[in-house]
Amino acid sequence: MCSTEGLSVKAEILDESAMARAVTRISFEIIERNKGTDDLCLIGLFSRGAVLAQRIAAKINELENRRIPVGLLDITPFRDDERRAGEADFSRIGFDIADRRVIIVDDVIFTGRTARAAIDGLLSRGRPTVIQLAALIDRGHRELPIRADYIGKNLPTSREETVKVMVKELDGADKVV
Repeated sequence: MCSTEGLSVKAEILDESAMARAVTRISFEIIERNKGTDDLCLIGLFSRGAVLAQRIAAKINELENRRIPVGLLDITPFRDDERRAGEADFSRIGFDIADRRVIIVDDVIFTGRTARAAIDGLLSRGRPTVIQLAALIDRGHRELPIRADYIGKNLPTSREETVKVMVKELDGADKVV
């Protein structure tokens, strides 16, 4: 269990119900922008992005009565800041992403480097028709020209501040602090 112990919590940004509304809104936007769910799949980034991807897929299934394939991507082997030879890849993508509309799901977008690593990880597995990005929280402060297509909440922060997304499955509570 992860907690907020040891963190100086300045504010609770989203509570459980606000997180649920954000997931619902992102799900509706995905359906609208893609004109349905044909050839759609979600790829969640370990670990909290993977949980959010599962939730978005469940909401889309509830809305459209259609199951969307969900994969889990480990970006560790594709990072540019900690590249290590022979790094194990714990990704679980049990379907072909070629010619699909792939939506990468992450908890927080900050500098854009995680999203870049995710794109590299996806392209090493095939060539999607399109890659889109969904993030629960957008902090700004990009170092790369990357933007999220779907955002739960824009949260201007200083570079020194930390944003922590907590999910019941891993942390025992749904909230953003």
